[in-house]
Amino acid sequence: MKKQVIDFSTLVGKPIGAIKNFFAPGSHGKVRFHSLVVLILAILIGFYVFPPAWNKTADFLNSKTGLKLGHLRETNFHFGLDLLGGTHLIYEADTSRIAFKDQGSAVDGVRDVIERRVNALGVSEPLIQTNYSGDKWRVIVELAGIKDVGEAIKQIGETPTLQFKEQSDNPTRALTPEEQQEIDSANQNAKNTADEVLAKALTGENFEELAFKYSEDPGSQEKKGDLDWFREGVMIKEFEDAAKTLKNDEIGTTLLKTQFGYHIIKKTGEREIEEEGEKIKEYRVSHILLRTMSEMDFMTTDDFWIDTELSGKYLERASVQFDPTTNMPEIGLQFNAEGKKLFKEITERSVGKLVGIFLDGNPITTPRVNETIYDGNARITGDFNLQEAKTLAQRLNAGALPVPIKLVSQQTVGATLGKISVDKSLFAGLIGFALVCLFMILYYRLAGLMSVIALLIYGVLILAIFKFVPITLTLAGIAGFILSIGMAVDANVLIFERLKEELEEGKDLEFSIQEAFRRAWPSIRDGNISTLITAGILFWFSTSLIKGFALTLSLGILVSMFTAMVISRVFMRTIGTVVKTNWWFGR
Repeated sequence: MKKQVIDFSTLVGKPIGAIKNFFAPGSHGKVRFHSLVVLILAILIGFYVFPPAWNKTADFLNSKTGLKLGHLRETNFHFGLDLLGGTHLIYEADTSRIAFKDQGSAVDGVRDVIERRVNALGVSEPLIQTNYSGDKWRVIVELAGIKDVGEAIKQIGETPTLQFKEQSDNPTRALTPEEQQEIDSANQNAKNTADEVLAKALTGENFEELAFKYSEDPGSQEKKGDLDWFREGVMIKEFEDAAKTLKNDEIGTTLLKTQFGYHIIKKTGEREIEEEGEKIKEYRVSHILLRTMSEMDFMTTDDFWIDTELSGKYLERASVQFDPTTNMPEIGLQFNAEGKKLFKEITERSVGKLVGIFLDGNPITTPRVNETIYDGNARITGDFNLQEAKTLAQRLNAGALPVPIKLVSQQTVGATLGKISVDKSLFAGLIGFALVCLFMILYYRLAGLMSVIALLIYGVLILAIFKFVPITLTLAGIAGFILSIGMAVDANVLIFERLKEELEEGKDLEFSIQEAFRRAWPSIRDGNISTLITAGILFWFSTSLIKGFALTLSLGILVSMFTAMVISRVFMRTIGTVVKTNWWFGR
């Protein structure tokens, strides 16, 4: 038996020749080539939309051919909080005191401040938008995946007001006779009690127990009068003088009178330390304080303190640091150039007096100024823990809101509900797409099949736009996308019905296809423009939830016009060069 020899050149050459003939130069070959290019581009865009499909294809080709095709990085679509779960907040900005021409920039400033505050919460990809509707400016904040909604609202809406005030030398009103009598009586009682306690201390009674029982200094009373170690320039001058003159474990034999009241002082230690090559003396003192009253006890904050120009707007940075003596957290403040200048002027004229640091109208700390401060650094000390100090520093760094805002709407969606919404939306979209495809193929046959392919390309294109821009997809946005699928078919229906009319008149198939697209275009254009106008009105004059619907619907309409008038035409003209029977086109 003669061995059969396979001629591979003939086997391979015939298909190649057929392909060359199919795409041969000329009107038909050019149209067919355009269809091939469209399909290749659609496949490539599909790989961008669904990277796992390309990665699996690349792995297969690499294993079979030895190629080294790389993988695409997987990027997710951006889903809104109604799908991921989270909180939707709407704030109304009070711009009544701002000229209309400046309101837009002021609200933009509010958005920027809120964005800094939200970033401090560590929220992933927050969405913050401004909206002008009617005569109201609103700021819409969407926080996906947020856990502590209350903390988020507090962080966004509350503005810490930082103020620096000087001590008034002359209170703005005179004391009444009753107030003066109360001061004199209270101070005499304090003096008598102080004399009694001093006598007990000098006769050998335990100083620590006396301090715990009688002292009216809350900072040291719990520590039985101990003021810990201090160096020169920290305590008031009377304390420093007593610390220098007394011996260790010696109690002062006379009462020490200061602006705070009567002090009984006991020196408990003295040491010398070396710091940066310099020897510094430190002292340790315990005291018992019996407070006295002054006219300041009857004055309001406005009577006692004078406002200065220095405020939080000159703050360059706030940071958490620790007091080297007590190891308690405190807030370090660093001012900008203008703030440093103002702070220097304040401390220069307040040497020997108090300077008040006020937060939200309340005095946080009122240190005494011993000398002019040139470096523009200040501290806020208070009874707060480390977390409270961090939160306060974050709020100060975020800055003040340019205009007041009020929370007018709050919606919270759980993550589980969001996942259910995504699953149901996808299922509804697939069912709708399948029914549309089935109808088009059954009714318009081969032409319907071409419209289905164009519809698939439409879906790939619109999803690529959603991912590339990116566009945040909400439940309403997905509804707009699904609706646009049905509207994308409307154009094909108009074209195919026009095609049937042309064929019924006995015209040539290729000519009929050209005429069908040309004559259907005005109806397609006018119908889609009217829908675009409606979507535009929805986008500009509605809330963010409806904006998502309007945006995806508008994009869907624009892309569907492209796929219907360009891609469908390329496929239809290609089929028209191959199939000559009118039945395949629904006639």
